[in-house]
Amino acid sequence: MSGSDQGNTYLEKVVAQQAVLEDDLRSRRAPAPAAAPAGVAPPPPGPIAKRRQALGGAPAADGPAPGPVDVRISGFWRWKNVLVPPNAFVVHTRRGRAEPLHIGLGVSFRFNPSTDSFLVVPGATQTILINAYCICRELQGVLVQGYVQWIIQDFATAYRKLDFGDADDPMRLVNLQLREQAEAAIKDKVSTMGVRDVLSDKQPIIEELTARLRAVAEGEDNSDQGLGLRIVTVQIKEAVVSSSRLWENLQKPYRAEQGQIARLAELEAEEAVAQREMAAARIKETQRLEHERELAELRARNESQLFDTEAAEKLRRTKREHDDARAVAELQTETMRHALPLERERHEEEAVTARLRAERDHELARLRAEGEHAIAEMRARSRHEQALLELEREGARAAIENDRTPAAVQTRLIASLPDIMAKLPKPDELRTVTVNGADQTSVAGLITQLAAIVGALRAAADGGGDAVTGGRGPAGR
Repeated sequence: MSGSDQGNTYLEKVVAQQAVLEDDLRSRRAPAPAAAPAGVAPPPPGPIAKRRQALGGAPAADGPAPGPVDVRISGFWRWKNVLVPPNAFVVHTRRGRAEPLHIGLGVSFRFNPSTDSFLVVPGATQTILINAYCICRELQGVLVQGYVQWIIQDFATAYRKLDFGDADDPMRLVNLQLREQAEAAIKDKVSTMGVRDVLSDKQPIIEELTARLRAVAEGEDNSDQGLGLRIVTVQIKEAVVSSSRLWENLQKPYRAEQGQIARLAELEAEEAVAQREMAAARIKETQRLEHERELAELRARNESQLFDTEAAEKLRRTKREHDDARAVAELQTETMRHALPLERERHEEEAVTARLRAERDHELARLRAEGEHAIAEMRARSRHEQALLELEREGARAAIENDRTPAAVQTRLIASLPDIMAKLPKPDELRTVTVNGADQTSVAGLITQLAAIVGALRAAADGGGDAVTGGRGPAGR
């Protein structure tokens, strides 16, 4: 959105605040009284209604609004009293008289409705709010807001020259006329001034407006040409440029200058901070170098002390070693001097020990030989005795074998046949042995055949004979 399309927010706020202020300063009017419910007394009439009733007029159907001054009227018919507040001007006239009967501030009087008339006007200070839309010398719109406060100074002159005939607000027409004169004066003065002069210095406008209003209200040089009023104060509240673009352009130089000042201040602050940081860094680095130098000096001093201590210790140890070596050499010399007799005694003892050891070895060898000879004799004797026992056992076994019957021998042979067959080698060839002349039905013949088979198998195992085809063996014969 362009600058021309944007509204002047500040101007809108100023106008809205002026409207609110005018509403607050405007005399509040009571709403028309509603129909009173039965049994409730109606509220008392206002001063304007009382005046109309006192003059003999009938009140309006909807009831007139109360005036700005609370006037109380008492009595009845021709004998009535009008009580005026002390801060209100009043003028009392009567038919047939050119001059008023009573005129002044807060004057109360007797009143005859058939011949008399009166006018009550507020005596308090009046405030007029001014909104003057002006054109300055550069042909730019400017809104000037101000206010004028005035008061009645000579009511005898004022009531003749001014119109206080509005029953609801006697001051309305007077305020309207003064407002128009004030706006005209402001516009005339602003048209000769520049925009910057209007915004920056409002005193010329105040002086011009005060002079013109006082000339009208009070008269020039205290003459009787005035309106009987006195200007209390004239003030200018606001002067706002109507164009939002012009308003922004007028603010840009100052804003740019302030931005420049702010940026320069930031740069100065940054420079100061940088200098402080560099100074702090320099101090910190200096302290670090000083600390390192002190540490280096302390380390060098400690190393020097340590080197001196080690050198002293090495010197002490070297001296101690030399002393120990000398003492050891002396001790060795003394020991060697004392060791020669001991060495001779040791050699003699070794010779005696060697001779005794040789004698002991010879004796041990002799005893070992004698023991071995005795052991050999005992072993030979034991073998001889075992041989004799074995011969005796063989003889007894042979006797037992000889004493056996053939049936027992056959039975034993038959019992040992499985073992004999298991121990026999596996034959490579099958040979047939025929035993002639033997009774195969008897046990003896069977044994004879078995013996022949065993003999043939042994002969085959030993490599003898090719094949036994016939003939009688020794057992068969």
